[in-house]
Amino acid sequence: MDKMIPYDAILFPAGERAPHLVPLMMSNAPFPPPGQSGSQHTPPAMTKVPHPGMYMGFIASEVGSQAWQSHVIERLNGMNKKFVNPYIIFYPVLSRDGIPFPINKCLKEIQGPNYHKNLAWRGDLVIAKYCDEQLSVLIDAIMADFPILKNYLSTHYQPVVAIPPPPP
Repeated sequence: MDKMIPYDAILFPAGERAPHLVPLMMSNAPFPPPGQSGSQHTPPAMTKVPHPGMYMGFIASEVGSQAWQSHVIERLNGMNKKFVNPYIIFYPVLSRDGIPFPINKCLKEIQGPNYHKNLAWRGDLVIAKYCDEQLSVLIDAIMADFPILKNYLSTHYQPVVAIPPPPP
């Protein structure tokens, strides 16, 4: 069995709880995914795959990583250079019962007068931190990252959700 490696990430729960650190598990996974290879070359290099779904309530578990999507934070408004350590937001998109995820109350509060119901972040968000622009190696997030994330989330809304087709 693959060894799971934890990295600290910040969870923004949809409910009443305050944002806090959680261990985001990462595992080795073959690339390309099993069943899509067909190549007679040597086995592909291993890559790290995050598992943010374990913190997202009510996601469709049978579709794995298709139940959530991600969005990269490279800079804040007004910055002319990218972060040395970019962040990535993992957010749920496919619920197990087809009902929309609840509006994230924490982010609604953070957005204050900038809040728009039709553009609101929904469900539990997990935000991780990378140590490179290629998003290949995670590093531990710390609560000192919270003000940067709060600044970003106060003026940015959930990207348009592209719900994947149901599995065959």
